[in-house]
Amino acid sequence: MKKFISTVKNIFSIEDLRIRILNTIGFLVVFRLGSYIVLPGVDPDQLSGSSEGIFGLIDTFLGGAFSNASIFGLGIMPYISASIVLQLLTVGVPYFQKLQKEGESGRKRINQITRVLTILITLAQGIGYISATIPNEAIMVSKTLFMFSSLVLLVAGTMFCMWLGEKITEKGIGNGISMLIMIGIISNLPGALLGEVVTKGTSGALLLIIEFFVLFFVVVGVVALTEATRRIPVQYAKQVVGGKVYGGQRQYIPIKVNASGVMPIIFAQSLMFVPALIAQIWASESDIANYIGSTFSNPTSWQYNLVFAIMIILFTFFYTAITVNPEQIADDMKRNGGFVPGVKPGAPTADFIDNIISRITLPGSVLLALVAIMPAFAMIAGVSNQFAQFYGGTSLLIMVGVIMDTLRQIESYLLMRHYEGMMKSGNMKNNPSNYAVA
Repeated sequence: MKKFISTVKNIFSIEDLRIRILNTIGFLVVFRLGSYIVLPGVDPDQLSGSSEGIFGLIDTFLGGAFSNASIFGLGIMPYISASIVLQLLTVGVPYFQKLQKEGESGRKRINQITRVLTILITLAQGIGYISATIPNEAIMVSKTLFMFSSLVLLVAGTMFCMWLGEKITEKGIGNGISMLIMIGIISNLPGALLGEVVTKGTSGALLLIIEFFVLFFVVVGVVALTEATRRIPVQYAKQVVGGKVYGGQRQYIPIKVNASGVMPIIFAQSLMFVPALIAQIWASESDIANYIGSTFSNPTSWQYNLVFAIMIILFTFFYTAITVNPEQIADDMKRNGGFVPGVKPGAPTADFIDNIISRITLPGSVLLALVAIMPAFAMIAGVSNQFAQFYGGTSLLIMVGVIMDTLRQIESYLLMRHYEGMMKSGNMKNNPSNYAVA
């Protein structure tokens, strides 16, 4: 306890870190307040106040804004969908590949296109959102006027959420977009926990203890998956500079088993609710649309979980491929006089690293998909829908990933100021500063 208090004092004694933490808290408070501002023309008393199936999962990510018919009703999800589209285009379209290679100017252009695409996606999703989640009896004005004003406000709300995420990344402690999703998830945890305790009651105390016991090991497993790495040994040749000898020691390049982090889950989840939203529009006119809507609105259906798992596996390979560049790593190693023992520098080293990434990405993606669909098994076992979202799945993966990344950010500030780190060893495991980055 004394070490914890000392660490907190050290954190707030660093002015830059203290300002960033306070900025982050302020931005998150604004985000949470916005989730309670109801769209004009809606009677809140006529809203159900809760969502089931896939809509309930979306509501979990948005901290209740979805079911509240809030101006943040779509939150940051359209921006994530737009980012997915742009990343796909940078892989297959030469124009976007050229922009990606143009440095800062190209990045600004891609950001502008992403914002425009976000507006278009918000408009499309907003129509489905209003039609599917807001009953006619809750609308107190003309339907046409309500649809127009609500679409404008939903677009403004999504763009404001995107701006908040960028400000958290710029002036806060980083991971702005993921932080907004995480705070929405955490806001649901106390209510879900209390609801589970009340539902089980004294008669189900033993079952409740078993649920907490299983939850503990699930969290441990998710942390292990998030932090697992394959360390590639790198030997640096000795160099004599100004009469001093540099290099000659062996270091490591850490390649994460789950190198893509939470992004495949976020990407897959942002696309999974699109079929249900679209199908709701034609559900009364088409049996096929009704079937698709009911199937993809049920997170426990085998069709939903199969498609979800496949998308996670595909997005894991895709995101790993665009974020980890073996050729760049091999070139940097060669430039700095480093080599992998037993492997020739240059192309052979790039192939060696690529083979390792391919081998560890497959089991990593399968485990990631398994963890993502675990809430469905929890629901089948009798855990309430709200509390089951924390038995793995997107909620727990995002929480663990964002919290671990945030702790690393704080850890780096402490170590730069020569303070003891947050762990007893002084360094968090897998902190990038512990390894040589070729």
